[in-house]
Amino acid sequence: MRTVAETGSTNQDMAGLARSGASEGLWLRAERQNAGKGRQGRAWVSPVGNLYVSTLVRVRPGEPSPATLALVAAVALEETVAVFGVQAMLKWPNDLLVNGAKLSGILLERVDDAVILGFGVNLAHCPIGLGQPATSLNVYAPAPEAEVFAEALAEIFARWLSRWRDGIAPVRDRWLARAHPIGTALTARLADGTSLDGLFGGLDKDGALMLRLADGTVRAIHAGDVFLL
Repeated sequence: MRTVAETGSTNQDMAGLARSGASEGLWLRAERQNAGKGRQGRAWVSPVGNLYVSTLVRVRPGEPSPATLALVAAVALEETVAVFGVQAMLKWPNDLLVNGAKLSGILLERVDDAVILGFGVNLAHCPIGLGQPATSLNVYAPAPEAEVFAEALAEIFARWLSRWRDGIAPVRDRWLARAHPIGTALTARLADGTSLDGLFGGLDKDGALMLRLADGTVRAIHAGDVFLL
């Protein structure tokens, strides 16, 4: 685990390391980010006391789709949060919610044969004014030091990554067991700006969200933002 006091973005730094030949299993943590970002380029507020950490996975032939590493990251983070005394619910593809409020964010970015996975977890602080509820771990349990949490996450992620390499089924099953129930009302906001309302129908074999529409058809959602209704 490498740690720096401050950087622009751990994902950006890890991308550079990946291009320079860094090995899988490297983790980079920052005490503070000054240019952190979330999905779709959204700014990620990064005060000292929360977790900002990135790692990389080298993609190998014959493995599950690299996109399903989003599910690996989600189940590993959910298990880590549970270790520190908080039960979170998963929302597709990799958000953790506690009592309906967002606890964390995970960002995946592809760099050549590597996938960079960035984790931001509200341990001691939570942002306000995001347009959606947010929370932090310390609301529910004593917040661990970010370094301690990161070390636990790295160990748990390595176990789930190994299982994923043997097939996505165990990861998919764990994700479904920790997610909102089948039949939950959802809105999916797609990349083209359109929105679809429907009921959660589970995940397909490749990890896409299955959304049952009002006319009874089922739409596979491979990318987009999902909101609970």
